[in-house]
Amino acid sequence: REWTMKTSVVFLLCISVFPGFSQGRVVREDETGFAECNVFFPGQVPPEGFTEPFHVKICQQYNKEPRFATLYSTKDKIPLYSAFKFTKPAQSEEENWLVEPQVDDPENDLREMVHEADIGGTVANLGANQALTSDYVDSGYERGLLNPSLLNEEDFQVATYTLTNAVPLSPALSKSWHRDIGKVVEQALIPHCSKMDHLYLLAGAVPSNVQVKGKVSVPESLWLAACCDAPEGWSLGLVKKISDENSLADLRVREMEKQLLPGVHLFKGNCGEDEQSEEKREAVLQVVSQIRSREQVVKSNNQETKDEPVEKSNNQENSGWVRRVAGILATPFIKLLELLIYIFVELVKFVFYFLWLVVKRVVGTILDGVYSLWNGMVSYLKAISMVLISIPYDVGRVIINIFLGFLQIVQDVVSLTYRILSIPVGFLLHLAAFPYHTICAIPSVLKDVATGIGGTFSLVIDATAAVLHGFYYLACHIIKRFVPKGSSDD
Repeated sequence: REWTMKTSVVFLLCISVFPGFSQGRVVREDETGFAECNVFFPGQVPPEGFTEPFHVKICQQYNKEPRFATLYSTKDKIPLYSAFKFTKPAQSEEENWLVEPQVDDPENDLREMVHEADIGGTVANLGANQALTSDYVDSGYERGLLNPSLLNEEDFQVATYTLTNAVPLSPALSKSWHRDIGKVVEQALIPHCSKMDHLYLLAGAVPSNVQVKGKVSVPESLWLAACCDAPEGWSLGLVKKISDENSLADLRVREMEKQLLPGVHLFKGNCGEDEQSEEKREAVLQVVSQIRSREQVVKSNNQETKDEPVEKSNNQENSGWVRRVAGILATPFIKLLELLIYIFVELVKFVFYFLWLVVKRVVGTILDGVYSLWNGMVSYLKAISMVLISIPYDVGRVIINIFLGFLQIVQDVVSLTYRILSIPVGFLLHLAAFPYHTICAIPSVLKDVATGIGGTFSLVIDATAAVLHGFYYLACHIIKRFVPKGSSDD
């Protein structure tokens, strides 16, 4: 119950502070590519060659819509690339950094990105596979976005502020990288792609052996690959070395792939590199070259301004020295103020959680009491109702039993009376019928005697006649046997 309450509080806070907060999910191995985020790749085919077991595919979502795709390295704790499309320049930037719970805890039920401070103990091994805000604090590096927020509209912009889309960059390098990428995309790439939704962008980083706090790898280079697969297609690669924030080299995508990992293919069919329009590509490179030239002019002007004679800028140097001293002196107070603000915010959170717990306990106790009282009343009314309903039934059953008992008694009395009366009546009837049966039997007996005598006399006569006839037959036979035939005829 405690875990459910904490999760509910975190969820309500995320909704109240960031309505429609960013959502993302780690794509399972059995899913093809980046699932819904395959739309950010030409032909919906992700780059090939990134096959290490610590490479995690993330479909970054916001308001239940896919915003961009990220391939994250849990070993280096930085993204290897983010795939996205240009929407429109952002009007404002508001940093609300999030983390992805499922990168550290795949079995976690949190399916959306949440604030690190709001996770509490609901995510196991938090920070084991991904970078956290604490990894950047006091490190001299800031969280540089691979998918720059300035190239995205409002909904897309919020989704970019996740630590799974950030790499450690120095403030100057992060600023120059985002500035260069923004100008290249808006001034060189978009105008030369006839259909903006056919422009696919891949922004990536190559990890180095240098690590922030022994955990997060610092990139050795940043790169951007663009593919326009419109009827007049073209592709382009840009690389910036970390060692030189002013560098920005343009390459063919095939050449840039060789600087990444063996066997890497960023775009399906190399974005049709063999059939690309060289005129389009040259036009894009010309704009990129102009952007580079303008940047170098601006930087050289800034350098010349810094190298003006000392006598002409003495006051400026003095004021700059005073500002630096004032900044050094003010730093402890600023840090102390930040600490006090942090403590105040944590105190407010603690008070809020405590009040929420107290209110929940009190309301829970009241609701439990009301629930128990209601159950008691319902049970009491149910018992009374059952008793009241059973009274007429029991009374009717008693009356029926009494009536059936009375009928059984009457039946037993009648049966007993019949049995008592049936004995002498039968005897008298048989006694009265004896003379009738005796006298009426005499004629029958005489008749039977006469019939027997007559039958006997008739039988004697018949027997005598039969004997005489036999003797006669025997005598005739003997005479015929022994007396001659002639004499016999006489």
